[in-house]
Formats: sequence, C-alpha cells, structure tokens
Amino acid sequence: MAKVYVITSGKGGVGKTTTAVNLGAALNKFKEDVLIVDANLSTPNLGLHFGAPIVPVSLSHVLQGKAEIEDAIYEHSSGLKLVPSSLSLKDMQKIDFSMMEGVSKKLKKLSTHIIFDSAAGLGEEAKTALENADEIILVTNPNILSVTDSLKAVKLAQDLNKTIRGVIITKVKGEKTEMPLENIKDMLEVPVLGIVPDDSAVEESLVKKNAVINTKPRSKSAKAYMDIAAKILGKKRKPESMLDKLLGSLGI
Repeated sequence: MAKVYVITSGKGGVGKTTTAVNLGAALNKFKEDVLIVDANLSTPNLGLHFGAPIVPVSLSHVLQGKAEIEDAIYEHSSGLKLVPSSLSLKDMQKIDFSMMEGVSKKLKKLSTHIIFDSAAGLGEEAKTALENADEIILVTNPNILSVTDSLKAVKLAQDLNKTIRGVIITKVKGEKTEMPLENIKDMLEVPVLGIVPDDSAVEESLVKKNAVINTKPRSKSAKAYMDIAAKILGKKRKPESMLDKLLGSLGI
C-alpha cells in the first residue's frame, strides 16, 4: 500500500532535506519504489542535492495549474524518482496549495513510498504538507531550541489527527553539551527512529550531488539511515562483515 511520509521540523537547518534525500535513497537500496517531493516551495533544495537546480517542469508549475504532476517527475541515476520545485521567485506566485491533495493522491498511484520534504516551521506550506501525510517523521538536533521547536510540530500534527511515526535526531556529535536522548524522548513523547551522527561524508555527498547512501555507503551516517529505513520497513539488516567494518573505520 502506497504511503506519503512528510519529513518536517520546527525550524530550519536541522538536516531535514538531507534526511529526506538519504531516507529515500536508503529505502531505494532495499529495492523499494521511492519518490521524493520538494514540498518546500519557498526555499527548495531537493534539486540542488541531485544536481538538477533547474528543471523544465516542477511542482511549482503543477500547483499553478500549468502542468500535470506526471510531467514533473524525474529519475536519478540511482533509481530514485524526484519532483523538484522551482528556485524562481516568480514561480511562487499564484500557487494553489489546495491542489496538493490531488497531487498526493496521484503520486500514490505512481510510487510506493512518497517522501515530502516540507518547509521548515509551521506556516501554510508546512501545514499543507502535513495535511496530506499518512505518517509524519520529525527531524531535530540534540539541543533544547531545536527540540522545543519540534514539540510545536508534534502539537500541530496532533491537532491535524496525523500519525507521527517518530523522530530522527541528526548532527549528533556525542558531546556532553548535547541534550540526552532520554530527555528528548520524554519531551517529544514520540518514538526515536534513529540517531544520525555529525559526519563530513554528508557534506561530501552534497558536493557530489548525490545521497551519502550512494557516495559513501560505509560511512556512519549512511549506516544510520539504512538502519532507519530497515526499521520503517520492518526488516533486519545483515550484520557487517569484518572487511566492511575495517573499510568503514578507514573511511572507505
């Protein structure tokens, strides 16, 4: 059964788009049919992550009534399918957010896992994405400001009667100043889907215009996203071989 996951956060800069990209890539590694949608129409980044900042037809055009959603789907060399949004401020004009419901229904006929990278915050864009979610996945960092903003997103999701699948804690450095995991769980009262370490491999993947899952599959961040995807699918990952562990420790 097809499902729409909305990746959201109470604030920007927490790793929301990176999570949407790499969770999608990880699900794709499990041979799942995945489509990632840039529902952040005002500050879209999905196309930039995959080296396609400008496309002929985008979600922005679809929500203006100028194109069909099928025409805005592009396939990456990894097998991921993408629906970018336009970087042009002009394309922000005359967008009809009410059309998102019809777009979501059509996409569920075209793919199994649809991941919406929503706008940060709790404005109209973010709310529109949440309204069309089957499940919501929060992204936060281990600090009180980020977690407090995520709590606002939890309350909004609850007001909309939406299922929150859990929270992914990103950019974790393991420092004493970071908010403890148990405190984050107690504050948000949602399951923790996974912890993604702060990893230079993620920045390298941005330069290479690909997901870290594909550019450095043995990196700590890639392994974390694969574990999260396995949890979502209800699958178990195979234990790493000694060679994989050795190569991973060497950053290969």
